[in-house]
Amino acid sequence: MPVNSFDTYPMSWKPNKNELKRPVYLSLASLLEQDITSGFLAPGTKLPPQRELADFLDINFTTITRAYKICELKGLIYAVTGSGTFVAPNAAQSITISTDRIPHECIDLGFVASFEQTNNIVSEITKKVAKKSYLERLFNYNDPSGIPHHKKAGLNWMEPFGIYSDPEHMSIASGIQNAVTIATIALFEPGNRIATDLYTYSNFIELAKMLHIQLVPIPGDQHGMLPDELENQCRNTDIYGIYLMPSCCNPTTIMISDARKHELASVIRKYNLILLEDDFHGFLTAGIIPDYKQPMFNLLPEQTVYICGTSKSICSGLRVAYMVYGDNFRTKILEAMFNINVKTSSLDAEIITELILSGKALDIVSQKKQLLQAANAIYKECFSEYELMGHPLSFYRWLPLKKQYDATHLESNLERLGIHVFHSNRFLSGKTSSNHYLRVALSSATTFDELKAGLETLKQSLI
Repeated sequence: MPVNSFDTYPMSWKPNKNELKRPVYLSLASLLEQDITSGFLAPGTKLPPQRELADFLDINFTTITRAYKICELKGLIYAVTGSGTFVAPNAAQSITISTDRIPHECIDLGFVASFEQTNNIVSEITKKVAKKSYLERLFNYNDPSGIPHHKKAGLNWMEPFGIYSDPEHMSIASGIQNAVTIATIALFEPGNRIATDLYTYSNFIELAKMLHIQLVPIPGDQHGMLPDELENQCRNTDIYGIYLMPSCCNPTTIMISDARKHELASVIRKYNLILLEDDFHGFLTAGIIPDYKQPMFNLLPEQTVYICGTSKSICSGLRVAYMVYGDNFRTKILEAMFNINVKTSSLDAEIITELILSGKALDIVSQKKQLLQAANAIYKECFSEYELMGHPLSFYRWLPLKKQYDATHLESNLERLGIHVFHSNRFLSGKTSSNHYLRVALSSATTFDELKAGLETLKQSLI
């Protein structure tokens, strides 16, 4: 027994010594996981310092380190240099966002759709594609990274965003989420750390858990991630990459200013980080927002995988995204793409290509821009007491809550009122926050009248 007994010492977690089996570090990690997933250890709980826990259990300090490391790789806990180790905010629940979980009777203000009113244009183009003489050639395994003329159309589509590349350094994936998965598997290994915004895309958080990749949350302001905070983490922690959504962060709607892009690029270059640039909102930013000058890819072409999708801009059901990368990433990405996908549907890519080359894609974007202006105007009218922050044409809004709520209870209570919406805890990549928000989707309601009704009900419920 240790000289100073910890049996009566107040600790946030006291595992039962009698339940430990060999190997002890695996047994201890299992007990910690059970207490987290059962809810016994609440999100944000600070775990005992490793030396204290080692003394309490009368075991070697390195055993605690190994057990904590296993749980950290599973996304159950996270460490903050100089502060300690904490239970992750979403350790006990899945935060994957999909339409499967939306009650049919609810007005959907949760899932971010892309307005389906323009699908009649897609339907007409699809009929045209079906009559093409080379239709049967779209149904084979050839050209796993994309048929050459599909790639050229994609490059044409990205030129207004400031992307200039060639078919040898771009690939076609089955949507942005698929592209991000391919790039993450290709370029990172279990245990690697990736810096993200404190609030980031929830499905990326879940992907990191599945791949045993640790996310390092970096705070930001109205201009995006703070470069000094990123550098501080890079200096004190072994960070391998960074995931950013510069044109419109999901969920906060924040756009990274051009000056901030240069500041972040300097840190990313200094520490040789791999940048995953998720530019899903680029089509509503380049040429529309005055401060938009270029993607971060142009500042870091050899360190960046640039990803641009057509699900929001053209059609959600046609899962097509474009990946652009430097020569040093090419082999790994192509290998990962083939092993994960074999290839993306050439039929889907052909329809998107025809929409781009015919000019119909721009017609769709024009209509979606008008729809977004109308939807955001409805939101602004309903929540007039709040300043409209972030991207003015976002598919969703980041609504600050005036008091703290239990996230699960709030989402459930709103569903009982007929509204499906997501609390900000679902998007936390690291430590819990005293500030609470709702991400309010504006593009999934069937009509604008339904959207307005949903927003009004939401407003009344929060009074």
